[in-house]
Amino acid sequence: MLSVSGLTTSFLRERQWIPVVCDVSFDIASRETVAIVGESGSGKSVTALSIMRLIPKENGRVEGSVRLAGRDLLTLPEASMKDVRGNEIAMIFQEPMTSLNPVLTIGFQIAEALIQHRGLSRAAAEVETICLLDRVRIPAAKSRFHEHPHRFSGGMRQRVMIAMALACKPRLLIADEPTTALDVTIQAQILELLKELQQEEEMSILFITHDMGVVAEIADRTVVMYGGQAVETDATARIFASPSHPYTRSLLAAVPRLGSMDGRTRPMRFPTVDKVTGTSDEPAETPDTVSIAERPLLEVSNLTTRFPIRSGLFGKVSGRVHAVENISFTLRAGETLALVGESGCGKSTTGRSILKLTEPDSGTVLVDGQDVLAMNARTLRDFRKQMQIVFQDPFASLNPRMSVGTAIAAPLLANGLVTASQAREKVADLLVRVGLTADMAARFPHEFSGGQRQRICIARALALGPKLIVADEAVSALDVSVKAQVVNLMLDLQASMGLAYLFISHDIAVVERMSHRVAVMYLGEIVETGPRAALFGNPQHPYTKKLMGAVPVPDPARRGTRREATNDEIRSPVRAPDYQPPVRQFREVSPGHVVQLWGEEWSN
Repeated sequence: MLSVSGLTTSFLRERQWIPVVCDVSFDIASRETVAIVGESGSGKSVTALSIMRLIPKENGRVEGSVRLAGRDLLTLPEASMKDVRGNEIAMIFQEPMTSLNPVLTIGFQIAEALIQHRGLSRAAAEVETICLLDRVRIPAAKSRFHEHPHRFSGGMRQRVMIAMALACKPRLLIADEPTTALDVTIQAQILELLKELQQEEEMSILFITHDMGVVAEIADRTVVMYGGQAVETDATARIFASPSHPYTRSLLAAVPRLGSMDGRTRPMRFPTVDKVTGTSDEPAETPDTVSIAERPLLEVSNLTTRFPIRSGLFGKVSGRVHAVENISFTLRAGETLALVGESGCGKSTTGRSILKLTEPDSGTVLVDGQDVLAMNARTLRDFRKQMQIVFQDPFASLNPRMSVGTAIAAPLLANGLVTASQAREKVADLLVRVGLTADMAARFPHEFSGGQRQRICIARALALGPKLIVADEAVSALDVSVKAQVVNLMLDLQASMGLAYLFISHDIAVVERMSHRVAVMYLGEIVETGPRAALFGNPQHPYTKKLMGAVPVPDPARRGTRREATNDEIRSPVRAPDYQPPVRQFREVSPGHVVQLWGEEWSN
């Protein structure tokens, strides 16, 4: 149905054509799903944009042939290509909010495609749009037709993009990382939806991703890209069973597999595989260099954080977001406590409340026996040397106009701990410690990859010698191989320095790999907590089971197994101003493994 042959895409830089996709060839049959997999920068997205002829002509050049049902798209006039886009080939991008116009309703934007390509009247297009929203399982589609994109969750916005892509019944759907930024439960819903729609519409799918678990679940055949080249192409089952290229073996080795920690007592590093030779090490459990302290370093008791919602002329409080609701836990030096749950459950607000970056409503936070919430601004500023945070997006965390050496030295100089010459020595030492080189201090953030930028943020967090690090989705946005490298780095630093991590994540498989204990959050409350082995080996709460059941399994043999993926969104944490939360009851399943007793909402 689609035949790509000798595709080469180059960009003009300093008067030279630099190829970023080199001689890539593959075919997609009717009703077939082909996955293109690889790290960021491997050429996956550029390949898709080249197929769609979306590479700017001013500084881009596409060579080779792209035949759709026998027609070479690269030789078509632009007017003919406009008819192909949307009608015969549709594309879904990674971030739906950059693809949707925030000032137009979602119904108007989908109807626009129907009017443009299918010549429907505005009224007929509205009826067809509501049918499309129903097909992609958006609840109350008719009433949500006139809503704007910001009123939808990330998963629902991606459903809107799928509805828009399917509006003209395309023969080929290109999905460019459509689930990367989504929670594991929402990802499961989107994957199930795509499989169902593919069967109904009899269309082909080109699925671009770096997640090998998703590849195993959705792809018939797989193209592995590295450095702009297709280094391996084969049936997905064969690639997983016996990968021939060293890079493919390194990708598969870095995939976190749920259940791989059975029988292990301590966290375990990911295996490292040489991308050139394919040789790998055999990782052992993290060394017990620094033993976990008996006395808690962090003690959180009855922490509550709510955000008022104001409306009306005088800003009267009309409701409150119950972001964190009466939670308690402890964390010891040398230990990792993972806080897991979907977006909106209160994980990040918990981390920010502990550091007093967000002001809690009530509760106590003791760090090394001292009450953080009772400190004044000056005392807190000095005390923050002991507790640092690493954010999800390293590029947003670094000043683009500041060299990384200056960024790492800033907290040292601001606190008057070193002179300028001592700061340079300290920066060099920190860069080496996180796996970079001292000469990189002069570079700027844009000159580094995503994984390297996250290492720089970790180096900056380590500069003041903290005892506690809050890692807020610190590896969620990274490619699978880079994610493995950063997790290994964090485990090594913990073993050598006795760091305590509050590891906030929605990636269950990574959490299983690196945590000592786990706390599961839902709607601002901790519904289950316990030692990692106990909680993963015997999950009790329905929400914990739902999270674990949604994790994609990197095994193509299980592709035909249908998972139970509901279309439910996480319930809203907004409550009336006078709302009083119920008193929760808990029971201890095994030593340290505690679960909240659940009510009618989980009975089904």
